[in-house]
Amino acid sequence: MRFTNLAEMVALCEQEGKPIYELMIDEHVQETGASRETVLQQMTESFDVMMKSVQRGLTEDIKSFSGLTGGDAKRVYEYAQKGKTLLGKQATEAVAMALSTSEVNAAMGLVVATPTAGSCGILPGVLSSLKESLGATEEQLVLGMFTAAAVGYVVANNASISGAGGGCQAEVGSATAMAAAAAVELAGGTPSQAIQAAGLALKNVLGLVCDPVAGLVEIPCIIRNGFGSVLALAGADMALAGVRSVIPPDEVILAMYNIGKQMPVELRETALGGLADTPTGRRLEKQIYGDDTKEA
Repeated sequence: MRFTNLAEMVALCEQEGKPIYELMIDEHVQETGASRETVLQQMTESFDVMMKSVQRGLTEDIKSFSGLTGGDAKRVYEYAQKGKTLLGKQATEAVAMALSTSEVNAAMGLVVATPTAGSCGILPGVLSSLKESLGATEEQLVLGMFTAAAVGYVVANNASISGAGGGCQAEVGSATAMAAAAAVELAGGTPSQAIQAAGLALKNVLGLVCDPVAGLVEIPCIIRNGFGSVLALAGADMALAGVRSVIPPDEVILAMYNIGKQMPVELRETALGGLADTPTGRRLEKQIYGDDTKEA
């Protein structure tokens, strides 16, 4: 890639008069030697998997293997159809679709890691909601995935996308930033506005710990995906309105990396602290694994 950070990426976009997604496609073609058509087809296949996971969680009675989670996506989606939500129908549907994909993941279904399985619901939740609100075509939504991929590439190479490495801020935070940037470009915003959206969204989850109950990617992971979709849309709207992150987005990514390094191991996907170490968290762990687990 010709860029290593978001600022360099935007500079290239502006020099070449391209949106982020076009730059990312070109860079991928150069790196892999694959044709543009092949690259687009591969991303389209990933998009199809995403949309199937969204629909499965909304139409089937999904239950995780542990039995702890499932069904919330349908509940929220049905609630959204009543048209009296506090967030508005679009944002509430985004929540439902993010929950849906995450529930499919917890049930060992097929999902696309964007950037991880633990944060797989945020991007499809946002993209699905934009299909209706913007009237976006499948082709446009696939292009938005390249925008998200570009942001994810920068985060992964300058910080972390791993809950074990940097807490949930690295998973849900990265996915939220990716989805926010994609939403901006799909709405007609500039590359500069897209990275501002990423920075605005990411800095509001800094310090978010990874504390899965019983070590499973279910509680609180699934619910955090739902909230991440709303945060992504909020960041996109703020950036499109002209709001800028006072701390440059690349510095926000660096801050996330440093916070992750300072985070104790108990709060990085070990199920030793946070919500996993509450009385209820330990009770659920014991319920799943038996008497050998420790009490809170």
